[in-house]
Amino acid sequence: MGQQVTPVRTARLGKAIGPEPETVSGVVLLLPGGEEVSDRRPPALWTNGPVRALGRALARTGRQDGLAVHVVRYRYRGWNGVEAHLAADAAWAADEAVRRYGDVPVCLAGVGMGGRAALRAGGHEAVNSVLAVAPWLPEEDMAVPPEPVKQLVGRRVLIVHGTNDERTDPELSFRLAARAKKVNREVCRFEVHSDGHGLHQYREEVLCLAEDFVRGVLSGRRFSRPVQDALAAPPPLGLRMPLAAGFGRSLRR
Repeated sequence: MGQQVTPVRTARLGKAIGPEPETVSGVVLLLPGGEEVSDRRPPALWTNGPVRALGRALARTGRQDGLAVHVVRYRYRGWNGVEAHLAADAAWAADEAVRRYGDVPVCLAGVGMGGRAALRAGGHEAVNSVLAVAPWLPEEDMAVPPEPVKQLVGRRVLIVHGTNDERTDPELSFRLAARAKKVNREVCRFEVHSDGHGLHQYREEVLCLAEDFVRGVLSGRRFSRPVQDALAAPPPLGLRMPLAAGFGRSLRR
């Protein structure tokens, strides 16, 4: 009997969340969290709660603007060092979005390790924006090059992080945002005071902020005043912008 060939793993896009628009004018690619090192396959339904909530919110509000929302199904659970598997899968997904929908803008929206993947893959030519929620970033090490930021030039970038996050260090996302802001003015970062990694305490505010940003970058809608101010403010003000309690209530009326 011949040796059995191990099938090649491939990333894929999940089914569009909610009814897919008849005419797609923009695509949101949702990048779930992951692990630092793991060559195991993600479970078939491996989409964490924050990603599901984000996907439903963006699909609901973006449908009238022609936005399609898909979850990226990774090949591996882990980032896996220099292989950066999750970032590679995010870039593949951007290619796939172009193949399916043509020349439309793409927003990479990631949570946790998916936030790192969104930031790293943000240089893809189809990507015009990046949303990173509580991104996992590596500790700074003098012996290792810092996380790159030049790929974010020309993209609008929003980072959201809870100040009490004990799983992903909010100070590391601030430092990355500060470096990115030096090469790209269109970077802002909101802090969710006293909230943890899951951002449960201010979940509705975070979702409203994400909706506001995504509809602005993909559909050309006017940003809310806090987002405008955060993008325009010099560091560190625009990178430590507090997310106010009740943000977005007027936007959903």
